[in-house]
Amino acid sequence: MPLLWMVIGFSVFITAIKILKPVIKGKAGEFAVQLHVKLYLKEKYIVLNDCTLPDDEKGTTQIDHILLSPYGIFVIETKNYKGWIFGGEHQKTWTQKLFKQSFKFQNPLHQNYKHVKVLENVLADVVDPSYIHSLVVFMPDCEFKTQMPKNVFKGASWTDHVKKYKEEVISPMKLKRIQLRIEKEVLEKSWQTNRAHVSNLRNKRDVS
Repeated sequence: MPLLWMVIGFSVFITAIKILKPVIKGKAGEFAVQLHVKLYLKEKYIVLNDCTLPDDEKGTTQIDHILLSPYGIFVIETKNYKGWIFGGEHQKTWTQKLFKQSFKFQNPLHQNYKHVKVLENVLADVVDPSYIHSLVVFMPDCEFKTQMPKNVFKGASWTDHVKKYKEEVISPMKLKRIQLRIEKEVLEKSWQTNRAHVSNLRNKRDVS
C-alpha cells in the first residue's frame, strides 16, 4: 500500500507539473518585462500587469502589460518561447521550431490587436486611440528566423523603441484618470477570473 500511494502521489505530481509549466513559463516572461521597466524606463512610466478586462462579446481579454506614460500607452503581449520563430505580420499563425519539432501558435500581433481594441473602448472618452500602441516582446532565448514587424522585439530592446516616443501627448492629470479608469474596469486577480477567461476562450474556439 505505501508503494501504491507513492506511485499515485508521483503521478499526481507529474501531472501538476505538466499543467503548471506553461503558466510558470508565461509568468517568468511577464516578470522579465516588469524588470525591464524598472531598469530602463523608470520615472514617468507606470506599468499595470496581468489585466483581465471584459470585452464587447460578453467575454474577457487578458493583457499582459499596459504601460502608461505621457508619451502614449503601450499594450504589451509577452511570449516566452525558445527555439526558432517564424512569422509575418499578416500570417494567421506563426511557427516555433524547437529541435526537430514544430509548433503553431496564434499570430501575437492579431492577439494583441484585440487587446488594443478592448482598451480603446475602455478609454474611449479619455484618450485618442492613436496614442495607444501595440508591442510584442519575446524573451531572448528564441531566435527570429524571418524578418519581424517593427513592433515585435526580443529581450529588453523594446524599451529603446518606447523611448523614441518623446512628445508628451498625455497630461499628468489625464494619465492619472486613465490609470484609475483601467483599474476600475480590470477584473479581480484570482483563480476564478483566470478560469473564467480560459473558459471564454474555449467557448469562442468551439463556436468558430
